[in-house]
Amino acid sequence: MTGKNTNRDTRTDLLLAAERSFAHKGYAAVGINEILSSVGVPKGSFYHYFSSKDAFGEAVIVRYFEQYLAEMDEILNAADQLWAARILAYFASWRDSQSFGDCEGKCLAVKLGAEVADMSEPMRLALKTGTAKIVDRLERAIIGAATDGSSPFTGDARSTADALYQLWLGTSVMAKVQRSLAPLDTATTVTRQLLGI
Repeated sequence: MTGKNTNRDTRTDLLLAAERSFAHKGYAAVGINEILSSVGVPKGSFYHYFSSKDAFGEAVIVRYFEQYLAEMDEILNAADQLWAARILAYFASWRDSQSFGDCEGKCLAVKLGAEVADMSEPMRLALKTGTAKIVDRLERAIIGAATDGSSPFTGDARSTADALYQLWLGTSVMAKVQRSLAPLDTATTVTRQLLGI
């Protein structure tokens, strides 16, 4: 294995370890040494990969959204289903990914959204960019459902996509507060009502 591949693998290992730790504890509660120790990387090596903890956090968020959007695309691009079924499958996947003990990185936007928005401008912008791409996909799906007739929706697709994402993001927080999936079940009902599906 070449040094270049080793560097790339170590960088990825650091990002994955941080994603798990941030999703579990939040950003501020996790120290760089904890991440380095979990991956077996010497302390002095961190700045070879990242210029600062904020740059590291930004890279974690960017990678998280890359993975998240790839999974979302896989669900929404299921050509054998009508768009309404794809939308419901996406939100069912969201519901299933929520866990009250350890979300294994699946809920990083929920965990970090409020925490880092006032703490780090690069991290806030990475969250803003990532969440906008989710809303873009939801908008496309809503238009698709209206076009293929699987939803009677005739409203503004963009504002509805925004509202749905905000509904599910807030509901995910409430599900953690209540330690219950009931808020997510309510969000599913509201989603169906908004889209008529």
